[in-house]
Amino acid sequence: MDRRIKFRHIQCFVEIAREGSLKRAAEKLFLTQPAISKTLKELEALLGAKLMQRSRAGIALTKQGEVFQHFAEQAMANLQQGLDGIEQAGRDQKTRLSVGALPSVAAALMPDVVAECAQLAPNLSLQIMEGPHDYLIERLRLSTLDLVIGRLGEPKSMQGVSFTQLYTEEVAFVVRAGHPLQSAPDLRRLGEWQVICPPHTAAIQPLVARFLIAHGISDIPNRIYSVSGAFGRSYVRKTDAVWIISSGVVAEEVADGSLVRLPFDTTLTQGPVGMMARPDSPATPVQQIFRMAVQKVLKHNGLSSAG
Repeated sequence: MDRRIKFRHIQCFVEIAREGSLKRAAEKLFLTQPAISKTLKELEALLGAKLMQRSRAGIALTKQGEVFQHFAEQAMANLQQGLDGIEQAGRDQKTRLSVGALPSVAAALMPDVVAECAQLAPNLSLQIMEGPHDYLIERLRLSTLDLVIGRLGEPKSMQGVSFTQLYTEEVAFVVRAGHPLQSAPDLRRLGEWQVICPPHTAAIQPLVARFLIAHGISDIPNRIYSVSGAFGRSYVRKTDAVWIISSGVVAEEVADGSLVRLPFDTTLTQGPVGMMARPDSPATPVQQIFRMAVQKVLKHNGLSSAG
């Protein structure tokens, strides 16, 4: 962008286009008509294009002007959102944002995001609700939640919900340190132990089911259905159970060695994790701040981001 183009050029052009009159635009901006006319001529000279035509009927945009108007108004709207965000972040009064997080997100992402939000907007009061996919999506539709972060669900469950991908994640098979499978990992022996599996309401359940079928495992006789991080961590440490869960839920425990991820290739279970919102509800300044915090954490953690 030509650095000679200033905010006043964009502002004057947008107001003239909206009002269809130099006189009305000048009055709205508290400028004289010659001053606003001069600013428009400067902008056209800098762009090397005629943006507006004058006539007795008023001001009409040229084709180049119509194109420029679209992006100029978009830039002005984005700037206004930024100003609103700064105002929101600096208010003394507490503002609230309710966010739903699937277990893997609640464990791996949300602690850093909440800490980042505290830096960006100290007066933002965050409410974090953890739960299964269908439950959180229903709360989103009912406006109990403002946003949800988690796995992309089945098409039917995503109706009426917008999804912006943040990163991808796969499923992990996790056991306690010293488990018999650790020294001789073999998926075909999975049925010899109790297995904690995702329930049918979990977003990862179809991926896990396909993975097991692809590896010739049609039945696991002793199953427990749960995606509870608290239950899974405690139970697996105390027993020989095998836990099938999103890798983010147990990332910290695997890193510190309190749990062990079995060396199975689970690439087949990879799926997108993203931000879900109501498409008919425009992002508020508070939501924009939260999204900014998410992006900063993703970048810091080296996670690929698609939005």
